[in-house]
Amino acid sequence: MHPREGWRADATPARRLADATPARRLAGLTDPTGPGSSAPGPGLSRRGFLARAAGAGLAAGGLSSLLAACGAATAGVALPEDIPTPRPDEPVAWPIYATNQPIRSGLLPERDATLKIYNWAGHINRQCLDDFGKKYRCRVELTTFSTMTQALAKLTSGRASFDVLMGVTPDALSTLIVAKLLMPLNHSYLPNISQAWPPFTNPFYDENWQYTVPYTIYTTGIAWRKDLVPQDPYAAANGWAFPWQGKYRGKVAILDDYREGISLGLLQSGTIDLNTTDPRLILTAQQALQELARLTSLRIDNNSRTEIPSGQAWIHQAWSGDIAAAARYLPKGMPVEVIGYWFPPDGVGPVANDTNTVLRGAQNPVLAHLFLNFLLDERNALTNIRANGYLQPLQGITPSRLVQLGILPASLISTAVLPSYFNRGLQEVAIPVAADQLWQYAWQRVSQRG
Repeated sequence: MHPREGWRADATPARRLADATPARRLAGLTDPTGPGSSAPGPGLSRRGFLARAAGAGLAAGGLSSLLAACGAATAGVALPEDIPTPRPDEPVAWPIYATNQPIRSGLLPERDATLKIYNWAGHINRQCLDDFGKKYRCRVELTTFSTMTQALAKLTSGRASFDVLMGVTPDALSTLIVAKLLMPLNHSYLPNISQAWPPFTNPFYDENWQYTVPYTIYTTGIAWRKDLVPQDPYAAANGWAFPWQGKYRGKVAILDDYREGISLGLLQSGTIDLNTTDPRLILTAQQALQELARLTSLRIDNNSRTEIPSGQAWIHQAWSGDIAAAARYLPKGMPVEVIGYWFPPDGVGPVANDTNTVLRGAQNPVLAHLFLNFLLDERNALTNIRANGYLQPLQGITPSRLVQLGILPASLISTAVLPSYFNRGLQEVAIPVAADQLWQYAWQRVSQRG
């Protein structure tokens, strides 16, 4: 699930978990709503849907299988069984298809145009859209989605068309590229890529950045209210175990994301392989989370940016960008220093990034390229970060500068993402479908009290 997924001012009530029943053996189980089901279940976010589709759905023979889970119309495109799964040690250079070519160089921006952008809710500063429209004398129309299942359904239904798809995570790219939903990029329109951190100019998930440019970066850690929880995860032997405190019953929450949730169980248990295929480790993580549910009457939601400031949650597994922006949701007069964010000081923790793309069939492909380039400019990126809290991997944007500009509170500098994190951090990548089903089944046992 994307860090913005499910976050709205009027978010639906969080699920509260009490007394989960003992876990059953993971391997070999079948369940009509379990990993063999095509129906999206609770917590089956964009990562879950795409991982399942890239394995079970795509291997079954085509895009129709991929989209069956969301009830979308299909494009009738057959997909191969052996779609690669990029990893840092196994990079992938995606092909440029004869039937899906980049636009020509030297074209002028479309005139009297409306650039149509499709993005996660709350994932772009409206000021950036307005500034781009003024610069290129165009209108900018933003449409938002709350899950990638919803986005895929709309993109393939023929009921809507967009120029730009924002916020695509690396593990989603294989499906989108092989289904030819993305347009290859013409680099001549994207000179601001020179401002990006060097690894993002040749990323493992899209060598030679043929379909993507980098967008936001973030870590996953633990947020807490320092004035309400006197313990400090930085002083703990294992900071990942910080939520396992029964005395804060009713005030503990974790993210509504099956990969992030099970990963927390793994980390609390001492395992740092967040792409494990070992059923025993997955079961151990499941049982750890079930124990957490019994101890704390656990909530599962993605609302840390509002719940930590309001005191609805005192301890919350969280994405760094949400906590960086949480200060603006504090009650009047309460200092930002009451909010804490723990991420391992050595950088060995979950780290991830989003990408921006141009959609195949874009009506305004030149403007779409220019918009991607616009967001790679340091000044525009700073405008964006000021509103949404999520950093962008540009060389001129450093933690100290963000503090100096008043964009990031000094007390929350731990939410900043450093380049070194992508060298030694823990990246969640696509995993084989059989293992992914075990992860999803374990998450169901936690999130549905099974």
